[in-house]
Amino acid sequence: MIEGACVPDLRGTLPGRGASVHPTLVCLDLAVRRRAFPRAFKSPGPLDTAELRRCIEQIEQQ
Repeated sequence: MIEGACVPDLRGTLPGRGASVHPTLVCLDLAVRRRAFPRAFKSPGPLDTAELRRCIEQIEQQ
């Protein structure tokens, strides 16, 4: 998470403990619907997942 946004850490070099989700849009949508990211990051509100969604869409297209 960087400044209120969930961002992919494909190399595993960002600081912090992070959160994991399968690289599929179905799993991402389920995690967002269940508010898993704010709970994992102990954040008080919803997080922006747009960049994470773009990354997963690219992975699924390959």
